[in-house]
Amino acid sequence: MTQQPAASHFVDGKPIEDPAGRPIEVIYPATGETIATVHAGTDAIIEQALESAMRAQAEWAALTGTERGRVLRRAADIIRERNRELSELETFDTGKPLQETLVADALSGADALEYFGGIAATIGGETVGFGADFAYTRREPLGVCVGIGAWNYPIQIACWKAAPALACGNAMIFKPSEMTPLSALKLAEILIDAGAPAGLFNVVQGYGDVGAKLTGDPRVAKISLTGSVPTGKKVYAGAVEGLHHVTLELGGKSPLIVFDDADIESAIGGAMLGNFYSSGQICSNGTRVFVHSSIRDRFVERLVERTRAIVIGDPMDEAVQMGPLISAAQREKVRGYVETGKKEGAALEIGGGIPNIQGFDNGFFMEPAVFTGVTDDMTIAREEIFGPVMSVLDFDDEDEVIARANSTEFGLAAGVFTGNLARAHRTIARLQAGTCWINAYNLTPAGMPFGGVKASGFGRENAAAAIESYSQIKSVYVGLGPVESPY
Repeated sequence: MTQQPAASHFVDGKPIEDPAGRPIEVIYPATGETIATVHAGTDAIIEQALESAMRAQAEWAALTGTERGRVLRRAADIIRERNRELSELETFDTGKPLQETLVADALSGADALEYFGGIAATIGGETVGFGADFAYTRREPLGVCVGIGAWNYPIQIACWKAAPALACGNAMIFKPSEMTPLSALKLAEILIDAGAPAGLFNVVQGYGDVGAKLTGDPRVAKISLTGSVPTGKKVYAGAVEGLHHVTLELGGKSPLIVFDDADIESAIGGAMLGNFYSSGQICSNGTRVFVHSSIRDRFVERLVERTRAIVIGDPMDEAVQMGPLISAAQREKVRGYVETGKKEGAALEIGGGIPNIQGFDNGFFMEPAVFTGVTDDMTIAREEIFGPVMSVLDFDDEDEVIARANSTEFGLAAGVFTGNLARAHRTIARLQAGTCWINAYNLTPAGMPFGGVKASGFGRENAAAAIESYSQIKSVYVGLGPVESPY
């Protein structure tokens, strides 16, 4: 079962090791076994990554957008060719079922590389006339960017950050989560195979101190973080000090509103995808499910039936629909929220316990939980749980539910299920969230911007909007006549 990489880091076009770095054990969440050990980046590794990234960025930026796009598209093709291998690695790294990783992880990353590879040649400025004179703008790269990833979608997040950064002519140093360090190393290899210059995409492992050293270096122009609100605040404070560009994709406590005219089976499917996919470990999950009181009983009855049928077990079995949580600590945190929900008066309709799965006694599995009778002031309705725990709340009035949905510090995502599209658009317009869905949930194609408002962060991943985050505009005024001066 060992998944030991050739080396801990990938810097300047090759695997590189420094055993002086702090050891990081890679745990397979389904069994609790250590499947690899890597080392955190030392100062020497970090310096080599920065130096090679600066050199590669200058070379890369000198290419045309067409040439850069060609490399990104080749990388996308290689990922698709190697999807099975990459998906199995991601399952070992995260514990997510192979049923998921085969369709939602590396392939989503490939989509991003293909999208930005396709538009790289079109990244440019505009021309504005001023009588005989005119002005034009150039869209130029920022320089060396640092990407800091989360553990729930390791290779997808690496691609989502790298693709727009590289398309604009930047270099990137990527620090994966210390809990899932493996797949980003494969992405670095693939980019070299696709023709990227050595040093353009470096991977440096480490804990928070390594991230702080990278983000605090004056040679870094841009930081993109996917992580928690506390981590985001620290990164942002450091970025302000160094005047770095920043994109923050942080947490959420998103509302999913089901009106009385919704297709109930579709709404239940959306709610389950928005709570139980990846064992509930998705930042945009719609964990506050507001259901109109007139359909609440029918909704809950079918929700419980469908939840009971979820297949939990060996993540490498493609028939399995739910795997373990990422770690023992995460499972204990989530179970603590379940206990808090019960103590505060919510009704646990199903789940919340530890399943008995033969051969996986030491895995970090947990049954998906559904609470009803949840009120807005309960802990499980206010705090991000990041596990398979759904809170069902009742509502009667459109204005009421919108006000309640917006009553949170977060604003990452929101969803609406209804047969009345006028009401759907009206409701979405009033919800304070950066990424929204109507009669769907958690679909994130590369051509659609993704990101939040309020405490959920700022800046956008994906789509043309991401180009704004990884480039800067230079304005040039061109005078065609003599210069008039009073002096």
